[in-house]
Amino acid sequence: MASRAIDRFDDEARRKIDSLGQTTVYRGELLRHSVYDRVLHWTIALFFFLALFTGFGIYLPWLFRWFMPIFGGGPLAREMHPWFGLGFVFFFSLQVLNWLKPMLWAPGDTNWMKNIHKIVSNEEKMDPPQTGFFNAGQKVMFWEIVGGCVVYLITGTVLWAGARTFGRIAVAVSYVLHDISALIMLGGIFIHIYQSTFGEPGTFQAMIRGAVSEAWAWTFHPAWYKQVTGRDPVQACEEARRQINAKS
Repeated sequence: MASRAIDRFDDEARRKIDSLGQTTVYRGELLRHSVYDRVLHWTIALFFFLALFTGFGIYLPWLFRWFMPIFGGGPLAREMHPWFGLGFVFFFSLQVLNWLKPMLWAPGDTNWMKNIHKIVSNEEKMDPPQTGFFNAGQKVMFWEIVGGCVVYLITGTVLWAGARTFGRIAVAVSYVLHDISALIMLGGIFIHIYQSTFGEPGTFQAMIRGAVSEAWAWTFHPAWYKQVTGRDPVQACEEARRQINAKS
């Protein structure tokens, strides 16, 4: 019963948000992310960086006090930080409902991880053929954020309520866990930004326009390419190469 209610909520939210915009897919492109996907992604990013910057101002005021006036000063930033954190957790929870199924681990993801050094160093021109809508690296980051959100909720509640409610030891431990989780997530975000720009050119436009080139699809997500087009990604790549050579 609860599962059906959640599915209905997710479907209704997707339908309403998708109706607010449109995604133009040109010839030689594939639809990658709907309007709903993109709105969620950038809303999550917004709340993450708002929570991050106010958090920096709280924990390292001597280093980051120069941008605290943006948030109305230190005291106001301290009041706003937990609300930004809750916003991040809430909207990421919606993304979990949206992407739970494609983010589940598959046998091909293990193969991707075994070949990660070749993928990162570009020794392999195409990702492993089993790579679906998301690759193993994206799934690892997704589940790391899920775990981070759980840590944020628990430790953030303790820090928000304070020592009078949970005691000084719980507060001290929560400070450490909260900070470690934030640093781990920040490191993952840096990798995410690099991969979506320089590491896998063409990825960034997927979250801006919602569409990607077929070449991008068969290079980085060959199993997904085959699923949506019915074509073999290797053959499609070779055919495109022959057409380019014929024109030159």
